[in-house]
Amino acid sequence: MRTKVLAVLSICATLTFCASSQAKIQRNREKDPNYQYNLGLFYLNQNNVDEAVKYFVKVQSLDIRFYLALNGLGLAHSMKGRLDESVKAYQKCLEINPRFTEARNNLGTVYQEMNLLDKAEGEFKAALLDVGYQNRELPYFNLARLYVLQNRLDEGFENVQKSIQIKPRLAMAHHLLGVILEKRNSLDEAIASYEAAVKIVPEDVLFNYDLGVAYFKNGDYAKAKVIFLKISGKIMDAETKDTINRYLKIIKDQG
Repeated sequence: MRTKVLAVLSICATLTFCASSQAKIQRNREKDPNYQYNLGLFYLNQNNVDEAVKYFVKVQSLDIRFYLALNGLGLAHSMKGRLDESVKAYQKCLEINPRFTEARNNLGTVYQEMNLLDKAEGEFKAALLDVGYQNRELPYFNLARLYVLQNRLDEGFENVQKSIQIKPRLAMAHHLLGVILEKRNSLDEAIASYEAAVKIVPEDVLFNYDLGVAYFKNGDYAKAKVIFLKISGKIMDAETKDTINRYLKIIKDQG
């Protein structure tokens, strides 16, 4: 009987110790900016932006110089369309760590969304000055996209080519190259670029749509029809749906 009592007491003590240890771990996590930051990233990747913001703000309360959390805040605010707040977060991030080039490229994308194109261009070019930046294909791509908006097609072509050279499987760069080539009336080359983008990301609706339109313009109606039928059920925009239906009707009448 005494042995059983001792065994029960031992189990109870173990459970108490485990509960106490777990509580201590949780308290430590509450005070650990790295842990809170990783929680913020988790929720951001889940598109739970409000929850992500909560944790990034908490990181700042624990360590005001934790610049990565400010970059996360910038991303979260931009996803919610709070562009002014996003700019403030990125600027503060760069005040703490001017060498954190990722935030500079991100800031440029927000400026571009705000139609502050000169500021955007400045940030992208500044990002490219960092030869150690691991994602240099992104500011090259962003510069190309900006130049296309300004109809500066030669500069856009040059920069998107550099983006592809650095990262050959960057589908959005191949797609942008297709857009530039189509604007230059180089339709066969544009089709090749669109095809490259679709090959990398087969289910992307925009890539497929632009490829289908290029096929249609080039008189390759059979391929255009296959593409349009493939994506027609995935299109949510009523105007685009109508356009596809018009293309399909023309193709049918041609047959």
